[in-house]
Amino acid sequence: VCVNAQNGYDDTKGEIAFTYGVLGNSQWLDAFSAVVTEEAGAALSNEQFLGPLAVEYFYHYRPWLSFGGIVTFGQSSMDVANQKDGPKVGTSKIQYLSLMPAIKFDWVRLRHFGMYSKLAAGYTMRLQHYIYTDGRPQENDSIFHPNFQVSLLGIEAGSPRFRVFCEGGIGEQGILLAGLHYKF
Repeated sequence: VCVNAQNGYDDTKGEIAFTYGVLGNSQWLDAFSAVVTEEAGAALSNEQFLGPLAVEYFYHYRPWLSFGGIVTFGQSSMDVANQKDGPKVGTSKIQYLSLMPAIKFDWVRLRHFGMYSKLAAGYTMRLQHYIYTDGRPQENDSIFHPNFQVSLLGIEAGSPRFRVFCEGGIGEQGILLAGLHYKF
């Protein structure tokens, strides 16, 4: 594996990636919040979640070691009622924006195929807006909290410059994510 990490396309120093994932930390947080809200007596409906969408940049310090950062975005919305089957009293809209420094280890670095692992840790800004239907003013709330991404295995394939990839792990980008890399 160490020998493979040295083969392939050593002339590339940077890479940028665009990803979409499923079941990220923010989505889990929304699900947990919904359960707590419903236990408190409110009812939620029409729940929608977009994301996590992410942009990554990595600089190859060594052929097998890269440093960079990840920016993720996600949002959710849901209708809120005071009681089950009651009339809608408003809408809750939440946006998540995360910034995480990251490190990436290329285990296999061939001309048309690669395998890697990735670690990232940083902070998420959670912006929540309550929009009421009865004319009350909109309420806004923001919270910062730590966040992370651990991708145990990433697999990429394609040309030396453009590749599709998928990763499995846990964190803000999701437990499964896919996207497109461009290496330069």
